[in-house]
Amino acid sequence: MNLYETDELLGQYMDFHFGESHFGVGNYPARCARLCQDLMAGISKGRALDLGCAVGRSTFELARVFDHVTGLDLSNRFIDSANEMKRDGQKRYFLREQGDLGRHVTATLVEVDLQSVAGKVEFAVADACNLPTDYCDYDLIFAGNLIDRLEDPRAFLASLHKRLVPGGVVVISSPYTLMEEYTPRPNWIGGFEQNGVPITVLDGMRDILGQHFEMMQDPVELPFVIRETRRKYQHTLAEASAWRRIR
Repeated sequence: MNLYETDELLGQYMDFHFGESHFGVGNYPARCARLCQDLMAGISKGRALDLGCAVGRSTFELARVFDHVTGLDLSNRFIDSANEMKRDGQKRYFLREQGDLGRHVTATLVEVDLQSVAGKVEFAVADACNLPTDYCDYDLIFAGNLIDRLEDPRAFLASLHKRLVPGGVVVISSPYTLMEEYTPRPNWIGGFEQNGVPITVLDGMRDILGQHFEMMQDPVELPFVIRETRRKYQHTLAEASAWRRIR
């Protein structure tokens, strides 16, 4: 079974996107969207593409400033939930406490002041490594916690310039949790030594994206917390890098 199609992960990600903050760490999808918005100062904000959008919070957040935002994810359950939020303005989910115990919670767009942008977003199931050619001409592409879940990250990165307008921006955030169940080791772009020199995923991105992009600023660290149960949480530190298409 695909982990991202389970009730367990759906509940965790609904809470991650629309639930309360934990341990003083602010909402991660919203902070990623604000970073994107700041980087787009003085740049056209017509169309944005949110790759790996999960249940959609970052897509809605980007629509605060973009004319239209498309959110794509490989999980049918996640996209169904995002579309339910768009259609109904709310989604009920199960928040686990321990074992089989828990409570049902309703997330709403009104609570996070996003109800007015629902008409500017769309959601669809798609594979980021095999996107149809009509997903193109974007001013911004945001790939949140996606790069380390792709089968072929090199091919994905090498194709991004084709989907952006000249001068468009790509923002990639990730904790770089490389796992062979998602990315076969021969396809890793970093996380190993080469001729005795450590190569990070960021090094790999510089090498691949450097053909068509320039880095806009030093990468920034973005912590996030995912609640599993009342007494178990994942506290993770992602790194966000921004790239402008120059050729």
